[in-house]
Amino acid sequence: MVGGRPPFNLLPESAVSTRSSIIAKLSAAFEPSALDVIDESESHRGHAGYRAGGETHFRVTISAASLEGLTRLAQHRAIMDCLAEELSAGLHALAIEVRPVG
Repeated sequence: MVGGRPPFNLLPESAVSTRSSIIAKLSAAFEPSALDVIDESESHRGHAGYRAGGETHFRVTISAASLEGLTRLAQHRAIMDCLAEELSAGLHALAIEVRPVG
């Protein structure tokens, strides 16, 4: 379990939410000791990129040994590269906080 939730979603691919996809991909790529993914879309209603139904603005907080030792820029690039498909499919904003393991 990651952040109190299972890292995988067993729904058909077409039914997988953006949040579930983010959790699955970050879990597989970085094996985090802690991961929290929050959909903040509703707080951006009326702003650029907002879409009815949400799933456009997310906040990710992650702790992973594989990200330690990288610069903050390199950490963010690694996470953004991992989520390139979501970003090209309508994910408008991603706030990232990388915390130390432990």
